[in-house]
Amino acid sequence: MRGRDWPVLGAVALGGGTGALARYGVSVAWPTAPGGFPWATLWTNVLGCAVIGVLLVLLDAAVRPRRLVRPFFGTGVLGGFTTFSTFAVDVRTLVGEGAPLRAAVYLVATPAAALTAVALGAWTTGRVLERRAPGR
Repeated sequence: MRGRDWPVLGAVALGGGTGALARYGVSVAWPTAPGGFPWATLWTNVLGCAVIGVLLVLLDAAVRPRRLVRPFFGTGVLGGFTTFSTFAVDVRTLVGEGAPLRAAVYLVATPAAALTAVALGAWTTGRVLERRAPGR
């Protein structure tokens, strides 16, 4: 690792810890009952993906984005906030609790909703920036 990479590593680590703590807070505030649908994880992933879509468009539109913004917010905060591992554990737990249909719905709904959220976040942000552009 080169010396120039250490600030990036620090930004990712700090952002990741922040995002993971926020996700943990959501799971404590809205726990999933045994056999229940894991709404908190679903909405955490959907919200995080929508914000990722917004962030990517904003960073692309920035004339000179700061070097550590994307690693801190994108990889760190939003990477720590969204969770594929908890999603996988939730699916396995639902199957193990005798709710295979609920697990299948969750297995399909989460990636579909997350990808839709990224696209809508990016599209909406792009439209807002176009309307605010000089000369329009």
